[in-house]
Amino acid sequence: MNKVIKLRKGLDIRIQGVADGSLRAPAFFYEDYAVKPVDFWDMRPKLLVEEGSTVKAGTPLFYDKNRDAVKVTSPVSGTVEKIVYGPKRRIEEIRIKADKEIAYEEFAAYTAADLATWGAAQRETAVGQLLNAGLWPYIRRRPYDTIANPDRMPRDIFISCFDTAPLAPDMDMLAHGREEDFQAGVDVLRTLTAGKVHLGLHVHKNNAVAFTECKRVEQHYFEGPHPCGNVGIQIHHIAPINKGEEVWYVHPQDVMVIGRLFLKGHYDATKIIALAGSEIIRTSYHKVLAGVSVRYFLQDNVKGMERGLEVMNGEDNRHTAGIRVISGNVLTGTKISGQGYLGAYDHLFSVIPEGDRYRFMGWMTLGLNMFSFSKTFFSWLFPQRAYRIDTNVNGGKRAFVLTGEFEKVLPMDIYPMQLLKACMTQDIEAMENLGIYEVSPEDFALCEYIDASKTDIQQIIKDGLELVRKEMSE
Repeated sequence: MNKVIKLRKGLDIRIQGVADGSLRAPAFFYEDYAVKPVDFWDMRPKLLVEEGSTVKAGTPLFYDKNRDAVKVTSPVSGTVEKIVYGPKRRIEEIRIKADKEIAYEEFAAYTAADLATWGAAQRETAVGQLLNAGLWPYIRRRPYDTIANPDRMPRDIFISCFDTAPLAPDMDMLAHGREEDFQAGVDVLRTLTAGKVHLGLHVHKNNAVAFTECKRVEQHYFEGPHPCGNVGIQIHHIAPINKGEEVWYVHPQDVMVIGRLFLKGHYDATKIIALAGSEIIRTSYHKVLAGVSVRYFLQDNVKGMERGLEVMNGEDNRHTAGIRVISGNVLTGTKISGQGYLGAYDHLFSVIPEGDRYRFMGWMTLGLNMFSFSKTFFSWLFPQRAYRIDTNVNGGKRAFVLTGEFEKVLPMDIYPMQLLKACMTQDIEAMENLGIYEVSPEDFALCEYIDASKTDIQQIIKDGLELVRKEMSE
């Protein structure tokens, strides 16, 4: 084993309802799917389909007006049932009613032995197929946390093979039996960079053969609390980004999808997702296709039978009766309705209580069942206890003051408070000097969680990155 990078700073938020490790067989035929252009926030989508259009898995749905070659394709075959528009005609969802038997657009197929020999000479071939199949948007870049530019060459490519976020799925579970797909995906990614492909592994959590026996990569072992699993934290400790440099990163499941594209010659959007949270009766893992509706997993499975029926059969706004459904984890995920859909970059549905009620006497109670970072409650005496945490922010917004707390949960050699204030004042020179090129909103999620000022810290970082990106004409 390589040298272990031990991180002391961070915070593990233990929430009841971690997925139990079982892979459940489908209880329904999953026919409702959606692709959400808003997930690809830096794209300006131009539709290629209309309501009633027939599509296959791999049929283009829309492309980026800024880069015509970058497109997003359907994960299933079927009929475009509805296109949902938001304010200013923003395209929010493309809903698809899936066929029971998935039909695929055909692309070139290669053997694993062929892919193992690929190098720089095959880069154009790899890029072309990824663009045509609509998988390019799943390759993202740092800095700026946007979709990678296919015309550029990254310094390195990073893959984080573990997730330390609350209720996060076990990556080993997601990778079990998919060793060939992952290796093929890695071999394709190797052609995209003149540098290395780096795997971030956890010293205690990663045992999957797909990760530990992967060839032609650099392996790096980590140990520590969340956000140790964030790819940005790993980049910072393996090979930090300097001004003018660019690195790319890909989620392990998207690496497997890329591998299957080149091995099978079609876009197989199969992924394993976790259903977790304190309000779920039977937490579990499910084998689905990307963009599946959450409603299939909530029926008769939310604590309080009437809630489960409301989620399945009621209107979209009725799911708020005491619970919050999130696509993604509770720190960085997106709130969705009980009829909502899995986000493009998500591999988890989280269901927790809504914070819609006041606590009697508030912070004056002993709080043995309330999690607290600041040791306000005596629950800090039980560090391994899991809690039923809701969405209550426990107070209103107040002055954004220097507390020294952010440094305790952000394991990076930067000054987080100073960087945030530079972003708020739009001081680009200060932002650059304070490390804006190394961070993304998810790296500051814990800062937002513990912030006594109730500030939208992740949005501040996102706005700062966008400002710098426009200033640099990226």
